[in-house]
Amino acid sequence: MFELAAEEVAEITRAALLLGDAAQPIRGVATDSREVEPGGTYVAFKGERVDGNAFAEGAIERGAAAVVLSGEPTQELLDLAAARGACVLRADGDDPTAFLLALAGEWRARHGWLCVGITGSVGKTTTKDLTLAALEGSFVAHANKGNLNSVIGVPLTILSAPEETQVLVCEMGMNHPGEIARIAGCARPRVGVITNIGTSHIGYLGSREAIADAKAELIGALAASEPAPVAPGVAPALVLGSADDFTSYLEERYARPSGLEVVEVGEGQSDALRAEDIALDPQGRARFTVVAGDEKARVALALTGAQAVIDALYALAVARVAGVPLALAAERIGRVCSADMRARAISAPGGWTVIDDTYNASPSSLACALDTLAGYEAPGRRVAVIGTVGELGSEAAHLHGLMGAYVAAVKPDLVCFVGAEDADTMAEAASIMGLGHERVLRAKDALEAAELVIGRLERGDVVLVKASRALGLERFSEAAVGKR
Repeated sequence: MFELAAEEVAEITRAALLLGDAAQPIRGVATDSREVEPGGTYVAFKGERVDGNAFAEGAIERGAAAVVLSGEPTQELLDLAAARGACVLRADGDDPTAFLLALAGEWRARHGWLCVGITGSVGKTTTKDLTLAALEGSFVAHANKGNLNSVIGVPLTILSAPEETQVLVCEMGMNHPGEIARIAGCARPRVGVITNIGTSHIGYLGSREAIADAKAELIGALAASEPAPVAPGVAPALVLGSADDFTSYLEERYARPSGLEVVEVGEGQSDALRAEDIALDPQGRARFTVVAGDEKARVALALTGAQAVIDALYALAVARVAGVPLALAAERIGRVCSADMRARAISAPGGWTVIDDTYNASPSSLACALDTLAGYEAPGRRVAVIGTVGELGSEAAHLHGLMGAYVAAVKPDLVCFVGAEDADTMAEAASIMGLGHERVLRAKDALEAAELVIGRLERGDVVLVKASRALGLERFSEAAVGKR
């Protein structure tokens, strides 16, 4: 965790030190005043509905050594800070994001960590979790918690790294061009993974090629990276999936001209790491053999779904680049369990199983989840509760139609489409593709879906619940397993 004097923080970030002892040591950063620890720093953001500056006084009362404002302080705040011996800073340009990026970037520059940057349309978090597991034990590793993968979350991750950290594993998310460049410029990764180029955020970026260009901002940071003292032999490297249709684009347009080593993984004979003998157990967990040159290791994942295989290969490739023996990394990743709302299988008191995959969704991740449902061995029926997918822009109707058609191809015994017009599109497409109307239900939200579906469930059924996070479909999962 970072610790610097207030005047040094001000110098690094160009913030104005409005009040307080310049030599005051401050440590740790929080953007939620309720999470500020004694001696820590509260950084105030102005949101659409809430102005974080209004909570600065509360942060000081909780023991904050410094508050960083994105506006003019009130006299009441200055009086309280003076009485408590706290520093008051104002972010340069009233931009707290730039403040965090500058501070974290400098803190990162002072540490010789080996940084791994992970981005992509689908699978970032699973790949991050598996990569962390593969590296832990060989290194002291630190990674994003929860969804701290943004231009705000990654700096917080860097600033919270324990002093003994050797490897930093950073998931990097984005909504708009330029964000990965800002994040990667702060984190300075030496090894990178681009999991795939899908349709997530296509509503913001307009095309898959534009998404690829935005994700490729990671490559510039890899090319500019410096050797990490903890692993001096690790050259800049980019890990890609050989089966993704944008891999050649990323290699030829960005990676090769930058002189990067490209490590392709997949099921092809020429892949640096390849998966063989892939099978799913009765609960949908993947088992396979990973082959890297003359080495082989057996992998038994605790994660649900065949999609986890490629995510595991990404993690194993990073570990191999970092010098971790293949068999050791393969054993470690087998301990990783599904995180909340990420294809997590939960047994309900009623005797059915809920696969809660409600954290987020894209057309491709929905297809993978439906494949998992189709292959899940259960004595009862296969039920799908499918919500709409956001951020698809002008492609929304077309892509929801394709998703509805895929649902029909999987042939669930019962499906409930949840949401507004796009859910109607899915339901209509499923019907056109042959899914009988007696199998289809429609609900406007999670609570209505719970009322329609849960009373129909029987012992032995398996229920997939999947949608974009904004739909809040986790409320259905909670009701289905008796948590409400």
